Amino acid sequence: MKKLQEKVFRDPVYGYVHVTDQLIWDLIQTKELQRLRRVKQLGGTHMVFHTAEHSRFSHSLGVYEMARRIIDSLNQRQPILNEHERMLTLCAALLHDLGHGPFSHAFESVFSVHHELFTQRVLLENTQVHEKLEQYKTGFSQEVADVINKVHPNKVIISIISSQLDADRLDYLLRDSYFCGTPYGEIDVDRILRTMRVVDNKIVYKQSGMHAIEDYLLGRYQMYWQVYLHTTGVSFDLIIKKMFQRVVYLIKTGYKFRKPLESLRELVTEKHPHIETFLKFDDSTIFYYASRFVEEKDEILADFADRFINRRLLKGIQIEPGTGWNELLVDMQGWMQELGIDPNYYLMIEHSTKSPYDYYSQNSNSTSERIELLMLDDTIKEISEVSNVIKGIISITTKEEYKIYYPLDLIQSKPDCEAKSKLLKFLHVNEQ
Repeated sequence: MKKLQEKVFRDPVYGYVHVTDQLIWDLIQTKELQRLRRVKQLGGTHMVFHTAEHSRFSHSLGVYEMARRIIDSLNQRQPILNEHERMLTLCAALLHDLGHGPFSHAFESVFSVHHELFTQRVLLENTQVHEKLEQYKTGFSQEVADVINKVHPNKVIISIISSQLDADRLDYLLRDSYFCGTPYGEIDVDRILRTMRVVDNKIVYKQSGMHAIEDYLLGRYQMYWQVYLHTTGVSFDLIIKKMFQRVVYLIKTGYKFRKPLESLRELVTEKHPHIETFLKFDDSTIFYYASRFVEEKDEILADFADRFINRRLLKGIQIEPGTGWNELLVDMQGWMQELGIDPNYYLMIEHSTKSPYDYYSQNSNSTSERIELLMLDDTIKEISEVSNVIKGIISITTKEEYKIYYPLDLIQSKPDCEAKSKLLKFLHVNEQ
C-alpha cells in the first residue's frame, strides 16, 4: 500500500490523529465521510450539554486513531496483524458509522432506515468510498463490510472494531465525556492498551489491567444515565420523532404541503430509498425542513417544528409501573382530548434500562461479549470471576426508568376548565 508523508489532525482527545496511508487519506476526502461533519454525534444531547457539538466525523477519526493505537500496541509484542489485515481494520474503524442519519435514533425509528444497513450500502454500492476501496484491492469493500457486520473470519479484527471493549466504545466514552464536560470518560486507556494481549485468536487483558477496565465499565454506565438518557435530551429526540411521524402521516393521507418536500417525500414513499436520497440528509437538512414546517397550516406539525427550532421542550416526569398507571394514562388521554390536544402525539411514555455489566455477563454464549483476563498462571478467567467490583455490579437488579412526556406549555395555554384543572393537578402531584 502506498505510504504518504504523515498527515495529522489536531484532536482534543488524542492530541493528534496520525494518517500515514494513502487509502485512509483518500477515504477521508470522500463525500460520504465528509457528510458526517454535518451530523452531530449525540443528536439532541447538545440541548442539555451545550458544548456537545462534536460530529460523527470527529468520532470516526477518533475510532480510526484508537484502532491504530491498539494495532501498534499488539504488534509491538508479536506480529498479530499483517499489512493487509492492518489496513482492513483501520478502514473498518474509519467507516463504521457511514450509515448514520441526522438525529440518528429518532430518524431511524420513523423512516425505518437502519444505519447498519446503510453503512453496508455505502460500502458496496456506487459511492466514492466503494471506488476507493476497490482501487486498493478488488473485493476489499466487501471485506470491510464483513468486518463491520461481524462476519469476517478474523475474530481479532472484529474485536478491535466491535466488542464490549473496542475502539468505538473507547473513543465515544472519551470524546462524548470531554465535549459534555462530564468526568465519566476519565479512564486509563493507556493501561488498558498496555495490558491487551491475543490468546487463542481472541483479545484478553492481563490481570493487572482489571481496575482500568472496571473504571471503563462504570464510566459507560454513568454516561448512559447522566448524559445519553438525560430527560431533556430524550425530550428533544421525541420532538424530532413526532415531527416526522406527523410528516409521514400527512404524506400518506394526501395533505398538500405549502412547499415541495423533494427528497423527504422520496424517503417516505420509496420502499428501498436510493443511496443518493439517503445521503442528502444531515442535521442542516432537518433544520431546513423544520423551518418550512413552522409555516404549515397543520397545527401539530407546525407546533413540533417550532419546538424543534426554538427548544420548546416537553416536560418529563418519572412514574412507577404497576401502580394503577394504565388507568391514570387513560384519564390523562381523556383530559387531553377534552382540551383539544391529541394524546397520540403529545402523551408519550419512554422506558429506559441499563446495566453496567449486563452485556458482559459470564453467562453469555458469545465469547465476543465477554471481557476476559489473563491470569498470572496463564489461565483465562471472565472478569466477574475475579473482580469484586464487577461481582457487586451483576448482583444488583438492572436499573429501569419509566417517564411520561407531555407539553406543559400547551396545556397551560388552554382555557380554564375541569379537564385542565384535573390534568395540571395530577401532573403537579407527580412532578419530580
